[in-house]
Amino acid sequence: MAVVLESGGRDSSQAGAQGYAADWARAVRRLGFVPLSAGETQRLLHLHTVALAEALRAEPFSSRPGAEVGRALAEAHLTEPDVLDWSVRALGDRFLARVLPDLVGSDEAVARVTALQGALAAGFAGALRDRTFAQQERIARSAWQARDEVEQALRDSEARFRAVFSGAAIGIGIGLVDGQIIDVNQAFADMLGYSIEELRQINVASLFHPDDAAGMWELYQELVEGKHESARLEKRYYRKDGSAVWTDLAVSLVRHDDGRPRFTVAVVEDITERYELQQRLRFEALHDPLTGLPNRTLFFETLGVIFDNADAGRRIGVCFLDLDGFKAVNDSLGHDLGDQLLVVIADRLADCVAGFGHLVARMGGDEFVILVDEGESLDDVVGVADAALAAVSAPIRIGDHQLVVSASIGIVECPADTIDPSELMKAADTTLYWAKAEGRGRWAVWDRERSAQEIARSALAAGLPAALERGEFVLHYQPIVSLQDGSMVAVEALVRWQHPELGLLSPVRFIGLAEETGLIVQLGAWVLRQACRDAGAWRREFPDTRLVVSVNLAARQVDDPIIVDTVADTLADSGLPADLLQLELTESAVMGTAGEPLRSLHRLAGLGVRLAIDDFGTGYSNLAYLRRLPIRCLKLAGPFVEGLREGTPEMTTCHRDEQIVDALVRLARALELSVTAEAVETGVQAERLRALRCDTGQGYWFGVPGPVGEITARLRRQHT
Repeated sequence: MAVVLESGGRDSSQAGAQGYAADWARAVRRLGFVPLSAGETQRLLHLHTVALAEALRAEPFSSRPGAEVGRALAEAHLTEPDVLDWSVRALGDRFLARVLPDLVGSDEAVARVTALQGALAAGFAGALRDRTFAQQERIARSAWQARDEVEQALRDSEARFRAVFSGAAIGIGIGLVDGQIIDVNQAFADMLGYSIEELRQINVASLFHPDDAAGMWELYQELVEGKHESARLEKRYYRKDGSAVWTDLAVSLVRHDDGRPRFTVAVVEDITERYELQQRLRFEALHDPLTGLPNRTLFFETLGVIFDNADAGRRIGVCFLDLDGFKAVNDSLGHDLGDQLLVVIADRLADCVAGFGHLVARMGGDEFVILVDEGESLDDVVGVADAALAAVSAPIRIGDHQLVVSASIGIVECPADTIDPSELMKAADTTLYWAKAEGRGRWAVWDRERSAQEIARSALAAGLPAALERGEFVLHYQPIVSLQDGSMVAVEALVRWQHPELGLLSPVRFIGLAEETGLIVQLGAWVLRQACRDAGAWRREFPDTRLVVSVNLAARQVDDPIIVDTVADTLADSGLPADLLQLELTESAVMGTAGEPLRSLHRLAGLGVRLAIDDFGTGYSNLAYLRRLPIRCLKLAGPFVEGLREGTPEMTTCHRDEQIVDALVRLARALELSVTAEAVETGVQAERLRALRCDTGQGYWFGVPGPVGEITARLRRQHT
């Protein structure tokens, strides 16, 4: 049955087509993703609506436009299943009513709509199928292309690897994790003197040097266990001819996809020349260029290793040796001969301990040290020192010169856990100077107590200048008493150090240090000023008492060119009359004065100052010289008075001491000098000295040294 479609109905369907397209667009956007904007979607679907309307009116009818609309929907990516469902249902349910209302009720029109529905669905499905086939084809084509590219890249990579592997200037080897060699390049084979085929038949373990084989297998084990992925080290390999080659080895582990170790790759560079150069440079850095012995750097390195690895109770010893009088050899015979002498001494020292494993090093100049590791006792180290002294003292002929030299050695032997390297060498250096001080050509053994005393002594010496600045020194005065009537006629000023930590120190602890450091001049000037100041105060308080203050004068003070001016200024500042000041000098200092010092003594006597010789009788006085000195008093040394004690076991000695004192007193009388006896500690001594016509005495029997206030109190008691 034919459907008659009037042209007048077409105009009326345009508005319906617009509305249908709008509904279709809204449904499409509601049902799924749409890659087009709302306006673009509606315009596209309006075109499809018009195409479907024209297909329904076309004569002859063809369902092909429906298929084209379905394909167009798929090509526009409106591919959600619900979109197709809505489009097909809407075409049958509402298309005619909305777009072609004039065809409603026409069986022909309904048949045509049904045909278009099927065609639209078939076109939509066909488009999806074609697109799927096209995508699959593209994917397959891309996969084949990728595979081809991968295979080509693999071939290129293998070619590059083979080019690098074969042409590399450094050795490359591939092996299994058990050490079996799989392949090597020509550089590796040339380095070890094998052919490539020979190396493929052996295990790398057979190439290891015995000194590092165990370590290499540990390294391989750690690589296999995954502790390391790679390692780099310097090691030795054996060449085919049995010689060794030093290499820089970098080894890496290659794994299977599942992580299991597969094989190792080693990159090996021959560094034999560089290593030998490094060893030569290290030897030169650690050895003395003149003697070839280890130098102080290598010595302290070795010492540090020993201390770092010392077990409890492990003993260690050093013999620190210094040639005696080597400077005289250099100065008299020249440095070239001195250097030859050092070479001979170095060889002898090395030979005398050869076979014992002791390290002999040159510390510099003419100093050598022998390290005795793990000696069983001090006797072992002393034995080494004796051998060294014997080796050095044997006559040496160098050219036309026959030389005989000696050495001094400081020995330190102790458990390694009781000392550190720096303390050990400091102790050895200190002990060396003990040996030199004891006469040279000998050894001395370190004594911890003696060392502590010397350290304390050095600390005191270092603290002297600051102590003087801080006013830590004080004066104590010991009475000097007339042996005739027992009155106090003088006092001796004795300096004390009020140390902030050690308390009150006697002069025995620091006067020697002050003389060694030269501070005795300043300290002596302070003592002189303070003593004159105190004596001036006593004179003002007790004008009828002519109390003499006696001050010790050190040899350096006598040598001081300004000593006379110092004394004169001090007397002027204190107001003390010159004849109330007595300066005590030691016998050795007085006997050695000449020139300007002797003139200074006469100028001091010219001021009216009294001069006395302290500790008289202990030196070797030139009596002819003594009578020309401006001396007014002799102070007898304490040892002579000591022999005058009551009940002395050796009566012969007592009688002899009494005769000596008698002779000294008679000598003083002949020289018109007064005599003061020191160290009087008993009444018997005082009585015997009085009988021997000694003038005055001092000592514990008459009063111990005390502060200025005690003398003031004693003067007050004498005047009451």
